[in-house]
Amino acid sequence: MAQPIAHTDAQQHPIRLYLVVWCWLFVLSLCSYLVDYFHLTGYLRWSLILIFMAAKAGLIVAVFMHMAWERLALSYAILLPPLVLLVFVGIMVFESEYTLFTRVAYFVAGS
Repeated sequence: MAQPIAHTDAQQHPIRLYLVVWCWLFVLSLCSYLVDYFHLTGYLRWSLILIFMAAKAGLIVAVFMHMAWERLALSYAILLPPLVLLVFVGIMVFESEYTLFTRVAYFVAGS
């Protein structure tokens, strides 16, 4: 009769780590709400909101999705496609602004 194999090499993370990350998520969320509370506008507002959002997403992916303890190749396989997608979105934004600029310049100057 086969004996069940006990897996004793499971990795345990201390609860303190999760509490510290939870506190950081709370602080970053508070900072995100303070951006609206102080009525910041323009690029400063959107820059701060995006920075806080990226920091919170990074903490969640690293700790709660256990990406910090994965092999580097797996981390690259998961994290690189969204980063490449963001680069392509940035390229499309620049291209759309150039297209709008050339159309406005052609139609306004040509009429």
